[in-house]
Amino acid sequence: MVPMGAKKETESGSKGFKVVIAEDNPTSRRCLKNQLESLGHDVIGVAKTGPEVVEMASALAPAFIVMDIAMPGMDGISAAKKITEKKSVPIIIVSGHSSDELTAGAVEAGVFAYLVKPITKKELLPAIKLAFARFNEFKNLKDEMEGLSEALETRKLVERAKGILMKRCTVSEDEAFKLLQSYSQKENKKLKDIAEMIISASSII
Repeated sequence: MVPMGAKKETESGSKGFKVVIAEDNPTSRRCLKNQLESLGHDVIGVAKTGPEVVEMASALAPAFIVMDIAMPGMDGISAAKKITEKKSVPIIIVSGHSSDELTAGAVEAGVFAYLVKPITKKELLPAIKLAFARFNEFKNLKDEMEGLSEALETRKLVERAKGILMKRCTVSEDEAFKLLQSYSQKENKKLKDIAEMIISASSII
């Protein structure tokens, strides 16, 4: 038996976390809840609308949030913005389709991973790991920056720079971020400055 308040072992061997989900479709909501629980996570709140998930995020303080993008009352991007204005938390957005515009909006809102329906447990597990990895990156950026808005702006630049390095150097996302950190330390410049340099250089090569 797991002690009250303790985290459970998940299938991957990591610790389970408290999670809030937001999905207006009953079938999708039930499926998502079952998938998260089968991965060892504790679903402490289930919202059906945008305003509900914003309220639950504040009241329940989950370790991460999984929410649909299309919800009554408030869409997932807007809900994510309201949540992250008060407290940074890993957020995974679920959508019926993907586009560059939606992805950019999600990053700006403080979303750390993006999944396209239908979702499988096999896809959900790496998305959760990616969300936490990006969240930790963001915390480091926030510590380096003066405020949340600057950290969000820096994150957008860092995401673009990572994408360029991943493509040009054929490296993973984690390796690309480590390269950025290495350049930052070597040149004694902020990650934002290094990211802008890489983006600028890529546009003229």
